[in-house]
This record gives sequence, structure tokens and C-alpha cells, in this order.
Amino acid sequence: MKKNSSMRFLLSFGVFIFGFTIQSFAQNVVLPEVKIVAVNYKYLNSVNDKETAMPVQRLEREAAAYDIKTASFYEDEYDNYFVSFYIPEGKILASYDKDGKLLRTAEKFKDTALPPAVRQAVSKRFPEWKITRDVYLVNYHESTGATKRYKILLENGDKRIKVTTDENGEFLK
Repeated sequence: MKKNSSMRFLLSFGVFIFGFTIQSFAQNVVLPEVKIVAVNYKYLNSVNDKETAMPVQRLEREAAAYDIKTASFYEDEYDNYFVSFYIPEGKILASYDKDGKLLRTAEKFKDTALPPAVRQAVSKRFPEWKITRDVYLVNYHESTGATKRYKILLENGDKRIKVTTDENGEFLK
């Protein structure tokens, strides 16, 4: 009996010591340095909302996150850089300063999903008309923010009309 209890004690003590020694042989893993890119939040807050079509949001995020200093054509002596971003649905021409701050954009997207406010305003004012084409235009400037317009082509049989609205569905022309 005494032999059994001393054997259990030695076994327990051995497991206890083994647990401490196994931790002493653990590896230290050094993780690579994480680089945080400054994003142009003022631009994103001005142009993005929940109703903006997904392809437009993706390209606008790409323009906001673009780091001009990593471009092959970057040189400290120039004050401004113009960079174009393209997707099949549209394009953005963006102007950056030498520090990477987004100064202004000119954006044009064709046949994107219209926000609910614009669709409702058009269908209410033109109930028998069908939306056949639309163009979404955004002009951003760092001091004034963004202006957004939708140019919409409507058809009713042989008749066609063009209307322009803002992002809230207010008619401009």
C-alpha cells in the first residue's frame, strides 16, 4: 500500500515538473511589423453612404486607401499627382498632394443601382416611364465636400426624356 501511494506521489510530481519544463522550451515567434496606411476618411465620409452601389463603394475605398508614396512615379519634388482608377462600371480621376492626401476627385459610373430615394422620386413623378440608362456623377473637393448627381434617361414608348436628381431624389433640371 505504502509503495502504491509513494508511486502515485512520484508520478504526480513528475507530471508537475514535466509541465513546467515543457513551457521553458516554448518558441518565441517574432511577428512581422504591421504597417498602417492612413486612409482619407474625410473623402470616404463625404462620398459613401449605405445606398451607394457596391462597385462604386469598392472603387472609392480603393482611391481613399491609395498610397501615392509607393507609386513608381512618385518623387518628392512634385506637389500634385493625378491617378485614374477604373472598373467596368466607371472611373475615378483623383488628385493627391505629395503627402498622399486626397484633394479632389471626378467620378463617373454608368448604369449602377439607383438609391431607393431616387427610384421612388422618379417613379412618383413619371409613373408610366421606364428607366433605361443612368449615370452617377460625383465631384469631391476637400474644402467643399462632395456633390452627387444622377442623370437618368427615361423612355415611354417612342418618347425619351432626361432628368437629373441629387442623391435624395430632388430634381435638378
